[in-house]
Amino acid sequence: MLTTSGRGTSTNAEGMYQIEVVETDSIWFSYLNKPTMKFPVLKIPDPMEFDISLHVNIPTLKEVRIPLKNYKRDSIQNRIDYAKIFNYKKPGLKTVAPQYGVGVGFDLDEIINMFRFRRNKSMASFQKRLFLEEQEKFIEHRFSKALVHRLTMLEGKELDSFMLLYRPSYAFTRLANDYDYQSYIKKALVRFKKGLPPDPFMKEEED
Repeated sequence: MLTTSGRGTSTNAEGMYQIEVVETDSIWFSYLNKPTMKFPVLKIPDPMEFDISLHVNIPTLKEVRIPLKNYKRDSIQNRIDYAKIFNYKKPGLKTVAPQYGVGVGFDLDEIINMFRFRRNKSMASFQKRLFLEEQEKFIEHRFSKALVHRLTMLEGKELDSFMLLYRPSYAFTRLANDYDYQSYIKKALVRFKKGLPPDPFMKEEED
């Protein structure tokens, strides 16, 4: 609350305030730097009880919906986003048929790409990393905490340790059906409780 004579005050938690004014003063209120009209003190019926309410417009934000994680949808989208990398093949001599005339020739773009060593190495490295990330996400999708907890009833640090120690290989995860996969988790639980390491066969990774 401010006065034309230069005084000011703020309301307390209950909205009460107290300020000294003179007859020639006008007072006004401000909230979030938005002032009200000025009220001359002489025109206020009871200066000891001058109440005012402020109407504040609260902007309504649009609803934001965050979709739940979906392994298949995310995998497809990842393939679309990095299609050029996933489809990369090491350049080599490639014959092409000319548009006019007889005979065949070599693809000039492929010949040029064969000598772009840094680009080829970078593309191959990036492609390998994408495939590895894709495999890791596939393992996480099947070897999930929810599934392991349901089959083993492990929780907290025990569950975290089990997930780390007995995480299966991509080859097994890709080839095993649901029955064999759940059977592996149950057998791994027995080894875990006995303090035995995981079966080496299940931890082997493809070259």
